[in-house]
Amino acid sequence: MKRRPRIYYTESRKAIMWERWRKGESLQGIAELFDHNHSSIQRILAETGGIQPAQRRRSRLALTLAEREEISRSVAAGQSIRSVATRLRRAPSTISREIMRNGGQECYRTSQADQAAWDRGRRPKTCSLAENRSLAHIVAGKLQLLWSPEQIAGWLKRTYPDDETFQVSHETIYRSLFIQARGVLKKELLQHLRRTRAMRRSRHHTQKSDDRRRIRDAVSISERPATAEDRAVPGHWEGDLLCGNRSSQIATLVERQTRYLMLVKVASKDAETFANALVKNARKLPQELYKSLTWDRGTEMAGHKRFTLATDIQVYFCDPRSPWQRGTNENTNGLLRQYFPKGTDISTYSQAKLNAIARKLNERPRKTLNYETPAERFHQSVASTG
Repeated sequence: MKRRPRIYYTESRKAIMWERWRKGESLQGIAELFDHNHSSIQRILAETGGIQPAQRRRSRLALTLAEREEISRSVAAGQSIRSVATRLRRAPSTISREIMRNGGQECYRTSQADQAAWDRGRRPKTCSLAENRSLAHIVAGKLQLLWSPEQIAGWLKRTYPDDETFQVSHETIYRSLFIQARGVLKKELLQHLRRTRAMRRSRHHTQKSDDRRRIRDAVSISERPATAEDRAVPGHWEGDLLCGNRSSQIATLVERQTRYLMLVKVASKDAETFANALVKNARKLPQELYKSLTWDRGTEMAGHKRFTLATDIQVYFCDPRSPWQRGTNENTNGLLRQYFPKGTDISTYSQAKLNAIARKLNERPRKTLNYETPAERFHQSVASTG
């Protein structure tokens, strides 16, 4: 079988490639731009885990190409190192080191010396996780608990406020996972991230649309009270249907102010069964902590009037194809996919099991809560209702 020739890209083409990737374009879309197979694009991006390498620049203190040409001419003419240094306004030791590390006076060549200096500058900065193995061990342990890098970074800052050696940015954790050449965090830990892909995607990558049928007598999200919009008071929830395989699903409910999560086992998607399951769940909470529910345009909520009549909880519906209007719930559904990958038979999970999973998420620290947990915030709200 004849091997396909390896494709090489110029630096300018790589720059275009990275720009398109940052904007969220797919591998296939970028490949079509260059009229090549997407695997050749993936090879370039995967070398650094989908994270664009920082653009390299020469230090303003480094010798320039013109200065190296002057050194080469002076060496060939037999001039002294001190005279060259004086002319270039450099320290004699700088000129001496430059000549000695590039073959000495007999073999010094401008282009070779300049390229060698550029290559030596590739030495990467030591990663803080590599320097502190105890910190790396803590980070790996939290990843195994399904904490996100951002949650880990925030928790470390809160737990070790006076010890910077035990603090690390979430970006460093991501880079240590996706750029395996660092040799700090094992590749196996990638499976504990919310998204288990091998390369990091742009935040602008296309999200799924939310194209659903019309709901009769739906009350628009634009009519939702201001207290729900600004998260000023607890009791306003966002919800969605999280599907497993063809016949299994659960309802996910997230309180907007505290980010507290409830999971509800649902036998089927038909409107009556769904409404009854939500009514049963709503009766577990005091009225002060369940004032409204915001949903997307899914037809499972066609029985919203039945739900409102039974609970006195108003249901508001997002605009079509606008999942960001219930962004708290969308984000939580992403977290839940760590426990329920697509295609999972969710019907095998009892309500007790669902409660245990919700408890795990509610006990994770959140950046938006100043790294307190949703459980802590929600229990404070429960206590305040008396």
